Amino acid sequence: MGDAEQMIVKAVPRIDMIAAHAWDACANPDAATHNPFLSHAFLAALEEAGSVGPGTGWHPQHLVLEDESGTVSGVMPLYAKTHSQGEYVFDHAWADALQRAGGQYYPKLQGAVPFTPVPGRRFLARPGPREAETELLLARASMAVADRVGASSVHVTFLTEGEWRRIGETGFLQRTGQQFHWRNEGYQTFDDFLGTLSSRKRKQLRRERAEAQAEVEIFAVTGREITEAHWDAFFAFYMDTGSRKWGRPYLNRRFFSLLGAKLADRCLLIFARRAGQLVAGALNLIGGDCLYGRYWGSTEHHPFLHFELCYYQAIDFAIARGLSRAEAGAQGEHKLARGYLPETTYSLHWLADPRLEAAVARYLAEERREVAEVNELLREHGPFKKNA
Repeated sequence: MGDAEQMIVKAVPRIDMIAAHAWDACANPDAATHNPFLSHAFLAALEEAGSVGPGTGWHPQHLVLEDESGTVSGVMPLYAKTHSQGEYVFDHAWADALQRAGGQYYPKLQGAVPFTPVPGRRFLARPGPREAETELLLARASMAVADRVGASSVHVTFLTEGEWRRIGETGFLQRTGQQFHWRNEGYQTFDDFLGTLSSRKRKQLRRERAEAQAEVEIFAVTGREITEAHWDAFFAFYMDTGSRKWGRPYLNRRFFSLLGAKLADRCLLIFARRAGQLVAGALNLIGGDCLYGRYWGSTEHHPFLHFELCYYQAIDFAIARGLSRAEAGAQGEHKLARGYLPETTYSLHWLADPRLEAAVARYLAEERREVAEVNELLREHGPFKKNA
């Protein structure tokens, strides 16, 4: 990699303008920690399906950092946005404050994987002696793009703690949040995991699993086993849940077909079937060291079936595959009783308006303290034996 002065930074409106092998060499250089949501294939599926792009309020402005020879040294998933939907880190109050003061909050820039609150790297530097420098160049480039397109701000969400600390020293405001993740402590079976819980919680989980499985058959499909009929069924479940929770689901049917075509071996669908009919399903993506739970839905109510498909089956799969953790999406203190402990999530925010920046900085300082205190309190009251 040459000197910083020799670097060329571009913002491109479509990810297919970047070679897949070049993007993935930056995004997922280590198979052991592969994050499928950062892959060229996943982001391309969103664009090809039309879930992001014209008419969605998510307009790609992906950053590409090249040296003089054209070698891609870093990339960043970046979007110009005209709303704050599908992000899971909420800034509506900031938008309202700036607009009441006579400013304009939109467009803004979002460094993220759309509709996906999965932690991972965001300043995707190719491995080498100048990774940290590449991260900083990408961060500065995002601010330059904001200035060029007239954006009020840059928001980088669900990035790693290391990036958060390094880039946070350059003028970005630092924010924290909370998710619940399950950690694999070398378990060989689900019963090994249950053995670490308090007696009351252990009995509760066994009862929930028994009731969930009483009237349905549960099975999983992945890779070439997944058919369009499976995607049809899952999409119906997704639409049912999405329509009730979000008003308008973000993903269309074509996206799931593209996901299956591009990343079949990373997809894990877990279904419940009763009397020959599929009645519920959950979609997970398989990473190098993690099972990422994403969407679920059902057309029939069965007690604890949500917990079984989304949490307990995920634990079973992670143990069988030797994965180090399972992540079950955003929020949800009910996950604590199921062995998913609070984890801190991280985001960065650059605000062009100095008045808004000062007000948000004061707010975030207090919010970080509250998040740390709540996470510590919840860990202390987790379901595990005190000597486990």
